[in-house]
Amino acid sequence: MTSSFPPAMIFILGALLIPLLKGKIKSLFILLLPLVTFYIIINLPHGNSGTFDVGGFTVILNRVDKLSLLFGYIFAIVTFIGSLYAFHVKEDVQHISALIYAGGALGVTFAGDVFSLYIFWEIMTVASTFLILARKTKKSSAAAYRYVLVHIVGGLCLLAGILLYVHERGTIEFAFIGLKGLSAWLIFIGIAINAAVPPMHAWLQDAYPEATVTGIIFLSALTTKSAIYLMARTFPGAELLIYVGAAMTAFPIFFAMIENDQRRVLCYSMINQIGFMLVGIGIGTDLSLNGTVAHAFTDILFKALLFMSVGAVIHRTGKSKCTELGGLYKTMPITTAFCIIGAASISAFPLFSGFVSKSMIVSAVGHHKLVIVWLILQFASAGVLHHAGIKIPFFTFFGHDSGLRPKEAPWNMLVAMGIAAFGCIFIGCFPGVLYNLLPWAVDYVPYTPAHIVGQLQLLMFAILAFTLLTLSGLYPPDIRT
Repeated sequence: MTSSFPPAMIFILGALLIPLLKGKIKSLFILLLPLVTFYIIINLPHGNSGTFDVGGFTVILNRVDKLSLLFGYIFAIVTFIGSLYAFHVKEDVQHISALIYAGGALGVTFAGDVFSLYIFWEIMTVASTFLILARKTKKSSAAAYRYVLVHIVGGLCLLAGILLYVHERGTIEFAFIGLKGLSAWLIFIGIAINAAVPPMHAWLQDAYPEATVTGIIFLSALTTKSAIYLMARTFPGAELLIYVGAAMTAFPIFFAMIENDQRRVLCYSMINQIGFMLVGIGIGTDLSLNGTVAHAFTDILFKALLFMSVGAVIHRTGKSKCTELGGLYKTMPITTAFCIIGAASISAFPLFSGFVSKSMIVSAVGHHKLVIVWLILQFASAGVLHHAGIKIPFFTFFGHDSGLRPKEAPWNMLVAMGIAAFGCIFIGCFPGVLYNLLPWAVDYVPYTPAHIVGQLQLLMFAILAFTLLTLSGLYPPDIRT
């Protein structure tokens, strides 16, 4: 049974049972679903399973290889973390939406044909919209409306591309496509919109900050990373992605530095990190693709950790603006420590997860002698430290004393953050565990003296720049907006 049952259906069918349960049984059931799903994923046999014929075409619900498995693992893990973080939430709509959303992401990951891919893709869009609506404010309703409109456009592009693809090739099975022909470009655009590729990127920082405190954990992990998975599956080696990705690593930094809302800062940081992944896909070598997949895995963990730490602050204070916060380390020391771990991870400090994943992409760029792109990535790496590595923990927990003395985060939030923080440190200290799961065999050693010294120099000079700019008054001030 477990060898062919689609993991996505555990989440989707399980979510439909939630209204029938009550109290602790409901909460435990929600936590159990990701664990059961993870068990099913690790027992899936390689190859195609869960197949059936429709109209002369073969639908493949489980296309299992090392690429789909790795994304399946992390989607199940982050769903457990997010569900634990939302353990205190009593609204069924949020839990149902989150689980169906996660099920859609797993469906996309394991789909071996374009029709089931499209169905799960649209399930993700609908379910994720309710995580934004669930905040029940005028701003969240307006943001959800804009969000769903953008994704309807993306879905229509994807559907049009799929129909042309099936007509041209006479098959619904998909793998490598490449950027040739109208069908390929339409599919590419449909995926690129979900990956927040410019110029269709503004939906991300517009909608995600308006989601619920718990819902944004799922939003940060699933939509864009599902798009990265599909890009790696269908368009590896597309040179356009190198330059689009490089631009994405750089321009969000300037917006993040002047942004006052914490969650919007992290949304710009998401675009920045996606840019690194797209560069790796564009290069298309085993090393760069492994770097992209590894960085998607680690990014889901440390970005969830950062959003959870910020969410804990919002949960306790009701505030999300940098100008309204500060000095919270005095009463929220554990949340502060977890935020710093997330900041160190996204900044790629040695012994943290970002160091062992991002470096593979940067090394691949260096091997291809893409000097300008390499310099942009170095600039972007320093910029990440400024806005996500320093700005978030500094202005939230240190900086000026806001006078706020909130309680520490609830136990379930702390445990969820602790799991993510452990993952960030464990992968950073023992990268071989992650490397052994990567789709392609590459002998890569991140902890060489040259790489450690070079990265520390970059980070230390970035910290020095932040310090000097702050002391001189040249660093962009946080304005009450």
